[in-house]
Amino acid sequence: MSEALLVQEAGAAPVAAPASGARLFWRRLRAQRAATAAAVVVLLLVLVALAAPLLTALAGQDPTTYHPDLVDSAAGGVPIGSFGGISAEHWLGVEPQTGRDLFARIVHGARVSLGVAVAATVLQVTIGLVIGLAAALGSRWVDQVLSRITDINVALPIMVTALALLAIVPQSFPRPVLIALVIGGINWAGTSKIVRAQALALKSLDFVSAARLGGRGRWSIARRELLPSLAAPVITYAALMFPANIVVEAALSFLGVGIKPPTPSWGQMLTEADTWYQAAPTYLLLPTGLLFVTVLALTVLGEGVRTALDPRAASRLRIGTGRKKEQSS
Repeated sequence: MSEALLVQEAGAAPVAAPASGARLFWRRLRAQRAATAAAVVVLLLVLVALAAPLLTALAGQDPTTYHPDLVDSAAGGVPIGSFGGISAEHWLGVEPQTGRDLFARIVHGARVSLGVAVAATVLQVTIGLVIGLAAALGSRWVDQVLSRITDINVALPIMVTALALLAIVPQSFPRPVLIALVIGGINWAGTSKIVRAQALALKSLDFVSAARLGGRGRWSIARRELLPSLAAPVITYAALMFPANIVVEAALSFLGVGIKPPTPSWGQMLTEADTWYQAAPTYLLLPTGLLFVTVLALTVLGEGVRTALDPRAASRLRIGTGRKKEQSS
């Protein structure tokens, strides 16, 4: 019989059951106003990216169709009309020179930019987990080799290495997949270092020693004992790396080695917009503003996740992070 039933039978007020870990996490996250607002923004961006084909169908447009009649060829391809050619048919105007619908390219570009960042984050977390656990649970020789490989990876400049790798890969290889593989395959060292340090600390605890004495193997201990304890730091680091991966994808596309036309992405749009900031400022401001809002919202959300998972660590945010006092369990 549970404590709550015993208390009720004694005629006292029922005792609230302690909140589960997930419920406690959501309660702490919702108490942070800035993180909640950022989560709403991120959710809207994800919904827009997922519903991009539906949204463009509703607008009656697509991201690749040219509309040469909507640009002034005598003026160098400037969109006809005010604010970049905004009209009832083209909600955000059209692209200079080509006349392609800007709304369609923005929402489809969100799919590419967010999709590449998600795939790259998943890949670098997976590689970092495997290498970090192997270094922590392996022999001294294995730990030394993997640690030196991780140190070399940390020293590699990600942009220079990515530029070199993307330049030698054939153009026929799907570019979004390639960029995700390059970013995730290069930038896993931070996750590996975190996992190794946490796993080495956990190895000396009683529950891991008991599992070892019970005859369980290293990877069984890693799967059943270490991974649940590693979830919080790994999720926190992944939440902070996700916006960084969006910036890297945009930078690679801006430098001309990322997403190639006609596939739209926000970084690739910036590459073409840098010469139109005076004649068609909307074409530059829209992808720039969306990148800024997305990275800011994801950074604030990542900080909120970090604080919710580890309430002992003070948040670096100064606005909207007042946490309500939690009721004692």
